[in-house]
Amino acid sequence: MNSVFQELYERHHQDVFNFLMYMVKQREVAEDLSQEVYIRVMKSYAGFENRSSEKTWLFSIARNVAIDHFRKQKGWKDKVIEAFTFATNTVKSDEPLPEEVALQSEEIQLMYRCLDHCSPDQRAVIILRYLQDFSITEAAQTLDWTESKVKTTQHRALKKLKELMIEKSGKEETIHEQA
Repeated sequence: MNSVFQELYERHHQDVFNFLMYMVKQREVAEDLSQEVYIRVMKSYAGFENRSSEKTWLFSIARNVAIDHFRKQKGWKDKVIEAFTFATNTVKSDEPLPEEVALQSEEIQLMYRCLDHCSPDQRAVIILRYLQDFSITEAAQTLDWTESKVKTTQHRALKKLKELMIEKSGKEETIHEQA
């Protein structure tokens, strides 16, 4: 079990952390929740039935840990709605953190700001599909949705993101021109 757990941890810990970072926006909380994910994995690995990949099973646990965290907070529904942005703190790792990636380009920064205006379901699909590189099947298994629902939500999210980015980039250009 230890070698299986170690391998699972080494393969996915950074992705799980990044996912939780998008969800809770605070590095320390994301670190704590990551630990909670792996505690749950250790407790329940014997019951893993291989009906999905270990990766989708792990991210389902991470999603549930994040939801449990929000439920424990006062005003958790508001926090879920505001989820998927990130704090400015950094963590020691070879992998770039979400905020480091966002700093690489103004367009990416704009996309992250616009992502805040999408529904929580739309954000979850965008994060899993494009930031975590999940397939439609993996995203469906992680979210416990049908593949059709993932495709529909993805389509609507991309459409909304495009509209928001066009709207906001036009406003930003106008502001820069006035300055």
